[in-house]
Amino acid sequence: MQSPKYVKTSLAAAMTLGLKEGVFYREAKLKALNLLLTYEQGCAANCAYCGLARSRSGTPTFIRVTWPVYPLKEVIERSLLVTDQVQRVCVSMITHPRALEDLCRVIQEVKASTPYPVSALITPTLVNSVTALEQIRTSGADRVGIAIDAATEVLFDRHRGHGVQGPHSWNRYWQGVREAVAVFGEKQVGIHLVVGLGETEAEMVQVIQRAEDLGAETHLFSFYPEAGSKLAGRPQPHLGHYRRVQLARYLINKGLTRGRYMQFNEYGQIINFGVSPSLLDQVINGGAPFLTSGCPGSDGTVACNRPYGNERPSQPIRNFPFQPSPGDILEIRTQLNQYEPPVDNEVKMA
Repeated sequence: MQSPKYVKTSLAAAMTLGLKEGVFYREAKLKALNLLLTYEQGCAANCAYCGLARSRSGTPTFIRVTWPVYPLKEVIERSLLVTDQVQRVCVSMITHPRALEDLCRVIQEVKASTPYPVSALITPTLVNSVTALEQIRTSGADRVGIAIDAATEVLFDRHRGHGVQGPHSWNRYWQGVREAVAVFGEKQVGIHLVVGLGETEAEMVQVIQRAEDLGAETHLFSFYPEAGSKLAGRPQPHLGHYRRVQLARYLINKGLTRGRYMQFNEYGQIINFGVSPSLLDQVINGGAPFLTSGCPGSDGTVACNRPYGNERPSQPIRNFPFQPSPGDILEIRTQLNQYEPPVDNEVKMA
């Protein structure tokens, strides 16, 4: 059961399509179907935090849960029954020699049979030219995502490159961002960043600003310890750390501030966002910074809302898949002001 005839789906997508039983906490609704290419050999990469890494132990997982495999034809047929809810399809590559060709074939089939816009989550290690990106666009994708994940070159190399005998390169990934913006246009490219891999908030702000200056938006994930991965024993980042990065990302991506206007303490934690107190209050009260960040649907709001991909439903919600309630906002305000020592408490600003 390999791609392109078969694809993996997130557990949330399988539930939305009626392929798995279950209910969503607080009646969340998935707005984008996430599909993942699948091969018998698995992924050739070895990212330290990923449950799909070639050296992982146990059952493969991805973004916290297992991803069941289904025929692409069946996924497409069932997707036509949920057009009142679903607003986008995202097809993701893994590092495999056939992935570019199969990505394009899956995108073509989804576009030919459904009304949904399609995003492609790509690896620049394989999509390593403008020609390849144009092939993806011609296949029917209107947006691409690039999972840079780590905020610094040192962390990228440690967790994705030489440090884990992986094939990925920091410079190649950023070149891929530039090429993708050239092909798909500004704000049609999103980079994924995983908060909690050892970076300071100041370093995360710097990389968010770098992407913004290149014409790419940022989609945030909170690190989650995937069972069987090299970082299975690492704790999640403190909620205060994550909330402040979420707020900074939103303000930068909306053009309301820039990284250089922000102020940080000795641990690189944000103590001033570079906007007026009244504007900051307005933005926080609106709740938008704390929603899942991802590709939009036809109505312009985030479609890729990935319910509970960063935490178990029994834990505090890190990326809200729905509008936070007034009670949620009160909790968020408390969390924003929590300045615990960093998980990597040896990290200190020079």
